[in-house]
Amino acid sequence: MKKLMLGNEAVARGAYEAGVTVAAAYPGTPSTEITENIAKYDEIYSEWSPNEKVSLEVAIGACIAGARSICSMKHVGLNVAADPLFTASYTGVNAGLVIMVADDPGMHSSQNEQDSRFYARASKVPMLEPADSQECKDFVKQAFEISEKFDCPVFVRLSTRIAHSQSVVELGEKVDFKLKDYNKDFNKYVMMPAMARKRHVEVEKRMAALREFSNTSEINKIEWGSKEIGVITSGIAYQYAREVFGDVSYLKIGMVHPLPEKLIADFAKEVKTLYAIEELEPFIENQVRKMGINVIGKDLLPVVGEYSAQLIKEKVFGEKVETKTLINDVVPVRPPVMCPGCPHRGMYYVIKKLKLTVSGDIGCYTLGALPPTECMDTCICMGASVSAAHGMEKARGKEFGKKTVAVLGDSTFIHSGITGLIDIVYNKGNSTVIILDNSITGMTGHQHNPTTGFTIKGEPTRQVDLVKLSNAVGVDRVKVVDPFDLKEFEKIVKEEIEADEPSVIISQRPCALLKDVKFEGPLKINSEKCKMCKMCLKIGCPALVDKGEFIEINDALCVGCELCTKLCSCAAIEKAGDNNGKA
Repeated sequence: MKKLMLGNEAVARGAYEAGVTVAAAYPGTPSTEITENIAKYDEIYSEWSPNEKVSLEVAIGACIAGARSICSMKHVGLNVAADPLFTASYTGVNAGLVIMVADDPGMHSSQNEQDSRFYARASKVPMLEPADSQECKDFVKQAFEISEKFDCPVFVRLSTRIAHSQSVVELGEKVDFKLKDYNKDFNKYVMMPAMARKRHVEVEKRMAALREFSNTSEINKIEWGSKEIGVITSGIAYQYAREVFGDVSYLKIGMVHPLPEKLIADFAKEVKTLYAIEELEPFIENQVRKMGINVIGKDLLPVVGEYSAQLIKEKVFGEKVETKTLINDVVPVRPPVMCPGCPHRGMYYVIKKLKLTVSGDIGCYTLGALPPTECMDTCICMGASVSAAHGMEKARGKEFGKKTVAVLGDSTFIHSGITGLIDIVYNKGNSTVIILDNSITGMTGHQHNPTTGFTIKGEPTRQVDLVKLSNAVGVDRVKVVDPFDLKEFEKIVKEEIEADEPSVIISQRPCALLKDVKFEGPLKINSEKCKMCKMCLKIGCPALVDKGEFIEINDALCVGCELCTKLCSCAAIEKAGDNNGKA
């Protein structure tokens, strides 16, 4: 049976066919759909973990207990999971452990463009890289076999284009994988220095064996064509290279670490001109050069951004590819903006009005840095808003701290904001932290988290109480407020930033896109009442349009949240269904 599948969906299918028992992840684009699709298989226990470190530790525990396990994350999530990763390389596995990591060349939804292949090298963990959805499924299954054969975790690296592109997949049957026996072995699984020194020796033996395997495995293969040109490539870059170079010879690398050095050397001898085509860093190219082989790569191609066939053709062959424009008119710029009805809009209006410094975080609310809101000062990584606000206060004093707030979402707070809050309390800070509780993990497509009260499968579970949690770590001043109640929200923010102790404000209103959030429909401007004060525009709602001589509400965008009515002193904003006044 064949099926058209996203790369992420095919990974989930591969996990199912491989007999996986446990799957854990924290949602992060472009990897999110892997675990969402795994959760559809009732045979697999799956969970959203509080963060990537926890998810990898869950998977490690499961594999030691004898169950095949899989953990998925985006590239920056791998930074969070790095601590258990490096030690798991030493302990090895019992049953197979596969770590899915999805890189984001071009930074479609990420704060940096790191290349995860270097984590494979640094941690001494093998890494596979599929080039289409069929390989996504097949490589996951092979990764489990490699993991158990060589007693190690195995990376499978995706990129945004592989994760989110569709191609045909041949479905297979689920293997009947029996749990492996668990045997107590502190020399293998307890990494005290004495044990770790011995395990490091085993890791080096394993890497030597993996290098031999890489040279002979069919996961790396040569496709002979014209020998005038040879191309070494992997992943999505293979697809681009095929389109650009045509009928030449290709060494398609499926295992990018360790690289098949003997195969590379044999291939290079047979071709006249050798290219290395890979996105981001010259990972393959540098290794080829280290082997003393001349290769053309980053001297022509960029180390930044996402590749395309057009880019490669232009950089390698100097061919300008003409693109046909069907529309002659200039398309207006459409910057990303918070959705109509977004609960964060009221919060940003207040903190901009109060001219506060905002230590920001990763989420939908990061859009508050852009016009017209323009009131986020920093965005570093998950949870950094809390710690950075504390650092700002300690650097510039309490008066600066009183004009500074940390802003982060409920899921991000659970992920890595709690420890920052503990740090503020323990080290006698007085920062104010605003937790944006929108009842969901909004930035990655509405996944549940420990604050929503539901598991990945939608099953009811214990819900983390953010008020009690804040109290428990030592914060006595905790306020819950609706950000659409602008007067009350402003009052509370003023009180808390003036307090001589840490405080938490929970800005609580559900995401406007949740299915159970209902509004009464679009609004309109009564032109006879409107005085063109433009106060309504200060919230930055995309449904409100300044036409120059009048303000208009785009009823295709307006959801009827009525936040704008809180700013209109002349009551000119009405329900579209009302007959009095003019639209």
